[in-house]
Amino acid sequence: MKNQHSTFICVTVFSLIVLLLSACNPLAIPPQVPTSPPPVNPNLILATTTSTQDSGLLDELIPIFEAQTGYLVQAVAVGTGAALKMGEEGNADVLLVHAPSAEMVLMDNGTARDRFLVMHNDFVIVGPADDPAGIKGKSDIFRALQNLAASGQTFISRGDDSGTHKMEKSLWAKVGTDPAGQTWYLESGQGMGATLTLASEKSAYTLTDRATYLANLANLQLSILFEGVPSLLNVYHVMTVNPEKWPLVNYEGAMAFANFMISAETQAVIGHFGMDKFGQALFFPDADKTDAELGLE
Repeated sequence: MKNQHSTFICVTVFSLIVLLLSACNPLAIPPQVPTSPPPVNPNLILATTTSTQDSGLLDELIPIFEAQTGYLVQAVAVGTGAALKMGEEGNADVLLVHAPSAEMVLMDNGTARDRFLVMHNDFVIVGPADDPAGIKGKSDIFRALQNLAASGQTFISRGDDSGTHKMEKSLWAKVGTDPAGQTWYLESGQGMGATLTLASEKSAYTLTDRATYLANLANLQLSILFEGVPSLLNVYHVMTVNPEKWPLVNYEGAMAFANFMISAETQAVIGHFGMDKFGQALFFPDADKTDAELGLE
């Protein structure tokens, strides 16, 4: 009887804690004890872009997923190019990335089995507030980049084959400018957070996703100088690595993570992430949309 009474007290206290936490933050997914048996293979390798790490989104979502499912996530935050490479080499189970055209290569060659739309934010060009290159107020991204190139003002590229770097290169190509080797064009070879820090130190321009910029804003002397055009949309998908190509991947865990990311509860958390700190969401949930609706097809 004593053990039963103690167990009843513990369960009651835990339930009260869950209710209190939910009342304080009605959008949070309440902590859960897994109701199903522990996964046969609880270890899951997630390869993802640095923006999901630097923005703090992974710190919000991964503990919820682990508590609900019993999986243990090893998140490897690298540029999207490197994350896709990990998938191609069978060194990751699931990918969370933002380079749609490169992602489709993995779908077409059988490296990835499943691909789901998760969320988007956008890219912006940031630089010194006095804008010596004169890009603010330009009517389109191409005129802004033409001004920037003609000005000779320093531009910091990630130079790491990330989704951001892929977007930047495609924009320069459409402008008809090859900045490689120019004295004003520098490559950091680092993630978005580190690249923003370098740009701030050098009073330089750079292309960044809005979420990472806002998450680091307190430590930066950079202003948003160009934004708000469809060509700067930044779309994220979750992808599972194909077990038929890589039999040792944790496909069951990858699907569990993918389903978690597109669930209504997680999409609600994504849609409100950043509101308390920045007064605006850092990402916009898209699991109920199609690629075509976002202009990707």
